[in-house]
Amino acid sequence: MQELLTFVAQSLVDAPDQVRVTVTDGPEAVILELHVAEEDMGKVIGKQGRIAKAIRSVIKAATAKDSKPVFVEIN
Repeated sequence: MQELLTFVAQSLVDAPDQVRVTVTDGPEAVILELHVAEEDMGKVIGKQGRIAKAIRSVIKAATAKDSKPVFVEIN
């Protein structure tokens, strides 16, 4: 799932070398933190958060069979 999020984010931004994903595996959930360059933040979030919602939907669908829920945070 980390590779999927990295691939999707790198496809959207102008500086794909600055995309970084960190994984925090907690007892009840997995948190994926997406870090991009300041100037690419708008491209990842989109108007009214539509692209961010789409990214979260793709990750949720890809991890549907996992026992823990997966959350995506954009920093």
